[in-house]
Amino acid sequence: MNREVEELRALPDPELRQRLEDTHKELFLLRFRAATRQLANTAEIGKVRKRIARINTLLHELEQENNG
Repeated sequence: MNREVEELRALPDPELRQRLEDTHKELFLLRFRAATRQLANTAEIGKVRKRIARINTLLHELEQENNG
């Protein structure tokens, strides 16, 4: 398991949701910069999308633990 996932697992639910919101904002800004040709490294968009997926997965796991 990579370090980022371990760090995310240690966070409480409200902070995970805040991170998700912040990461969505970051993705929006990256897409905006890409559209205006100000983004040099377009691979950052993929990295941020994967970070969002990781957070969503962890939130879903927490939800399953609480319900089941």
